[in-house]
Amino acid sequence: MQYTSTRDNQVRVSVSQAITQGISTEGGLFVPRSIPAISPPELAAMINMTYTQRAAYVISRFLREEWTPDDVQAAVDGAYASFDSPDITPVTTLDGNTYVLELFRGPTCAFKDIALQLLPRLLTASAKKMGGEQDYLILVATSGDTGKAALEGFRDVPGTRITVFYPSEGVSAMQKRQMTTQEGGNVQVVGIRGNFDDAQTGVKKIFADASIKEKIAARNQVFSSANSINWGRLVPQIVYYFSAYGDLCKAQKIKLGDEIDFVVPTGNFGNILAGFYAKKMGLPIDKLICASNQNRILTDFFCTGIYDRNRDFYQTQSPSMDILISSNLERLLYLATNGDSSAVAAWMTELNAGGKYQITRDLLAKLQQTFACGACDDVRTSDVIAKTWRRHNYLTDPHTAVAFGVLEDYRAETGATTPTVVVSTASPYKFAPAVLAAIDSNNEALQTDDAYGILKALEVFTRIPCPSPLRGLQNKPIRFETVCGVDEMAIWL
Repeated sequence: MQYTSTRDNQVRVSVSQAITQGISTEGGLFVPRSIPAISPPELAAMINMTYTQRAAYVISRFLREEWTPDDVQAAVDGAYASFDSPDITPVTTLDGNTYVLELFRGPTCAFKDIALQLLPRLLTASAKKMGGEQDYLILVATSGDTGKAALEGFRDVPGTRITVFYPSEGVSAMQKRQMTTQEGGNVQVVGIRGNFDDAQTGVKKIFADASIKEKIAARNQVFSSANSINWGRLVPQIVYYFSAYGDLCKAQKIKLGDEIDFVVPTGNFGNILAGFYAKKMGLPIDKLICASNQNRILTDFFCTGIYDRNRDFYQTQSPSMDILISSNLERLLYLATNGDSSAVAAWMTELNAGGKYQITRDLLAKLQQTFACGACDDVRTSDVIAKTWRRHNYLTDPHTAVAFGVLEDYRAETGATTPTVVVSTASPYKFAPAVLAAIDSNNEALQTDDAYGILKALEVFTRIPCPSPLRGLQNKPIRFETVCGVDEMAIWL
C-alpha cells in the first residue's frame, strides 16, 4: 500500500511516512494510490464483529505490508478502552427510517476521539518503523473539538509534544475550558486573535517555512499534524460508516446489500470524506448529504461548482463548522478527477491566490450523483433542537441539529424514504447554553454566566446525565491563557 500526493501524483511514500510527515512537501495531502475493496461476503462477516474488530478489519487494509493484523488489533483495542459505551459508536433509532450514529462516547465527548485516540498509536509506531530518532512536534489548528481530542490523545505520549491553536473568541465556553485546563507535560494551548481559517492557514505556513523547520530540527524535532490533513487521522473515521451499517443489519433494520444515506454536519470535510471512502470501498451508500451551518460554503460548492471563501464569516452556535477553507475537499477532488493532481494543484493555487476556484460542469454533475447538500442557520438550528426533543425525547447538540434540519429539507424536496443515518458529532452538554435555550428558553440559569449552573439546569430539565468528563472540568485549574496574533504563532513552538 503506497501513498501519493493530491498535488503531485509522482510522489511515492509508505503509509508510515504519510502518517509521520502529515503533509506532502509541496503542500498536497497524502492519499492511498489505490482504494482497497471490501466484498459483500466480507461485509456480511463484519455484521457480528465488535467495533474494535471491525476497526482492525478496515484499517488493516490501509496499513498493509507494514503492520500485522495483530498489531492493528492491539492499537485499536487500546485506543477505545476509555469509551463509555461498549459499542463505541452506538446507533439509536429515532423513527422508522431515521437513525442516529452517536460518535461522542469518547473521553472528550466529540467525534474527534474516534480518530485521535488512535492516531498517537499509529504515529509513534510509524516513527519506529521509519527508524528516526527525532521527537515529533504535533501542530493542531482547531475550531473546537479537534484541539481537546488531540491534546487528550497525545497527552504524555513519549517522543511527542503538541501545540494547539484555537480562535480565542470562536469556540464554546465548554470547548475552551476543556483545552485550557488540559493536563500533561508535553502539551501547550494558544488562543489566536482570528478565526479557525486563520489558525489553519497559520499552521500550514509554519509547516512550509524552512527556517522554522531548521529551528526545531536543532531541538531534534520534526513536524507532524493531528488535523484531518493527516491520513492517519482520517482513516479511523472510515470505520464507523461500516460499523453503523453492520449494526443496522444486525438489528434487522435493513438487509445486507440495501443502500442507505448518511447526513453529516461538516466544516473541514474530513468526516463526510471518510464516508465517501467507505462507499468507494464497497459499502452500500446511496447519498452522502453534506450539512452546513450559516457559513454554507460547502453547500454552495455542491450546488454551483464554485468554491468561494470571499464571503462574510459567521460565528454560530455550531462553532466546529465555522470554517471557510475546507481542507479535505482537496482529497475529494483528487478522487473525483481520477488522480489528476495537476488540476487539483491548479485549483489550490487559485484558492490561495484569490480565494476562489470553479470546477467543470461535468465534474460537478459527477459529484452530485453522490453528494446532496443543505444549510441551516442558528434560528432553524434552535428550532430543530426543540422539535427533536419534543417529538422524540432526544437531545441533540447544535451541529447534529444542523444535520437533522438539512435532512428534513432534503426529504421534503426529494420525497426520499431511504433509511438514513444522522451522524451525531458531539454531546449536547458541550453546548449547554444553546441547547437549554432551545428547549427551555425561560430557564433561570440562562440569566447567569455560570456555565456549570447551566449544565446542571440542562441535566435537571432533561434528566439525562451530563458526561463525567465535562462535569469534572469545574474544579480543574486553568493552565493556558496565552492569546496571540496570527503572525505570532511561530513564537509559541
